[in-house]
Amino acid sequence: MAVILERLLFQSPSRARYALDLSFMSLNPRNVAPFLCRHFCSNPSLNDGVETVYRIISSSASSQNLKQLLKSSGVFLSNDLIDGVLKRVRFSHGNPLQALEFFKFTGKRKGFYHTPFSLDTMLYILGRNRKFELIWDVLYETKWKDQSLISPRTVQIVLGRIAKVCSVRQTVESFRKFKRLVPVFDTICFNALLRTLCQEKSMADARNVYHSLKHEFRPNLQTFNILLSGWKSSEEAEGFFEEMRQMGIKPDVVSYNSLIDVYCKNREVDKAYKVIKRMREEDMEPDVITYTSIIGGLGLVGQPDKARDVLKEMKEYGCYPDVAAFNAAIRNYCIAKRLGDAYNLMDEIVAKGLRPNATTYNLFFRVFSWSNDLQSSWTLYQRMIDAGCLPNTQSCMFLIKLFRRQEKVDMAMRLWNDMVEKGFGSYILVSDVLFDLLCDLGKLVEAEKCFLQMVEKGHKPSNVSFRRIKVLMELTNKYEAIHILSEKMAMFGTSSQISGSSESLENDSLSDSNSLITQL
Repeated sequence: MAVILERLLFQSPSRARYALDLSFMSLNPRNVAPFLCRHFCSNPSLNDGVETVYRIISSSASSQNLKQLLKSSGVFLSNDLIDGVLKRVRFSHGNPLQALEFFKFTGKRKGFYHTPFSLDTMLYILGRNRKFELIWDVLYETKWKDQSLISPRTVQIVLGRIAKVCSVRQTVESFRKFKRLVPVFDTICFNALLRTLCQEKSMADARNVYHSLKHEFRPNLQTFNILLSGWKSSEEAEGFFEEMRQMGIKPDVVSYNSLIDVYCKNREVDKAYKVIKRMREEDMEPDVITYTSIIGGLGLVGQPDKARDVLKEMKEYGCYPDVAAFNAAIRNYCIAKRLGDAYNLMDEIVAKGLRPNATTYNLFFRVFSWSNDLQSSWTLYQRMIDAGCLPNTQSCMFLIKLFRRQEKVDMAMRLWNDMVEKGFGSYILVSDVLFDLLCDLGKLVEAEKCFLQMVEKGHKPSNVSFRRIKVLMELTNKYEAIHILSEKMAMFGTSSQISGSSESLENDSLSDSNSLITQL
């Protein structure tokens, strides 16, 4: 029984507790107490364990040192904890090689199997750091141990990172290598390739690859929906729509919505309405996404009021607008510089029992940023926080750049402190602008404080920001503070990486933030 529970603990502590409860009465009480003490009483909470292990990974000087610290930490390395640690490494841009050592070390334990989430996250971390050879090493090792972990999602994650820096030909070659790795190499994997090309390359590339491989993988409805969703040209979208019909594949709401979206973005709203009529003739009701595209299209042709009326017309067909539909209408008024009407719509969102999201506020922040309107931005930010809506990275960048432009240190520090306290936004992107502001104005105390807060949260300041702060500290003879900050930076990489003078600012952070939800 103890052996069974040990294996369950690797997979999930909650499952182990359940199994333990069921078998409690059948066990000898003398054996139960030590077992409970070993696995539950002395273990910290999952979040505490994740933080402990993450710090070990960040501070370890070598592979051997990492293993020794893990063994002596007393933290039980369950699947739940490993998932959390790798997720932490990913979002914090942690050391990929040390993360891989941790992944391998935990995977070598007898009877242990990684989760698909852990595998995919580890591959993403390696791919982001362009460690492509290591990716294939991990995949081949996984194949021999548990091939079922390699899924179409794995294919898309790996190809997504490869396509960012490699050619279409290399991406397709990498796709073919999965034939020996993935349990079932079929149309689902083909669709993962096409989705990657649509996201990372051009639609022309996706089209060419589709035509060259469509005889090897029979296209299905999802194949065409992926391709239709990426076209900006009405003619191209219509061509694929016709090919889908010729192959006997019946379009669904997603297919029609993609075609309507293309028409609306090309200001061909009349054609979009004809598609809606065709949908109804086929007993297929438009959904909220359909109407949201129509609202956006009407805004592009200069009819924001007619788009506003669509919100009311939707209800007649039993389709009620969501926040995204309201946002489309608000965007139209913001483009038309009719902020009063835009604010009225935001109030209506609340009156309908919905909640404006970060995108809603960003529509206004963008207008205020263009007009350099600091007071309106600050008032809106306070309203956003009071409403319990946390800003996203785009919100923070609109604000911090405006504070930087007008040299408002107090407002910038308020934003930063809210980020630290509430956990929103990208520390890496915001801190670069913030440190520029603080260093330009000689606010060394504030810069040092923000630097240490950032490191405490497990995020690496850019080398450019570090050097700026270091220069100011040298001018004020704060050599002890320089030593402390240098040690903090060394946790994220070697000293040569920190002291180099020709390194450029890492700019992968924004694109990485935008792709996290879609890929994992």
